[in-house]
Amino acid sequence: MRLQEFGHIVRRARLARGMTQDELARSAGLSRTTMNQLENGVFPDIGMNKAQAILATLGLGLRVRPLSRLRRPNYVRMARMSASVSFREKLSEGELVRALLTGRIPVNRRPHFRVLLQEVPHTVLKGLVEDVGKWARPGRVAKNLAAIAVQLRISTVPEWLKNA
Repeated sequence: MRLQEFGHIVRRARLARGMTQDELARSAGLSRTTMNQLENGVFPDIGMNKAQAILATLGLGLRVRPLSRLRRPNYVRMARMSASVSFREKLSEGELVRALLTGRIPVNRRPHFRVLLQEVPHTVLKGLVEDVGKWARPGRVAKNLAAIAVQLRISTVPEWLKNA
């Protein structure tokens, strides 16, 4: 599970319990800013003790289980690798996901996003938007990717992305 998915699950559980970010943060021994960043998928990392404190406050637990063999393709990994193939410095999964959630391109990664938008197959882009979109408000990731295309002055984007 990616940290962004964890943050989305925490937000849903918090809202279902009628808690504010501040209430949850205080109960778990964290700052409201940390909670906000976690829920929005932009917090860089969280330790196991903090994650367990958050989950315990929400009445949730962590379970370890074997991975399913019939998994859907990992579009985040496919997109990241495709965007990085021509570069010495690779685009990390975290950088890619954060950019899609925020609409901001990381420093020195503009070429990677140019390749992503111009050369990665549209089926991979669509899968990427669907996968990351699970952790955000509906349509947010597609709109952010469209905004990134505008920032890079790329006009050859799929029709479904233009209408985002």
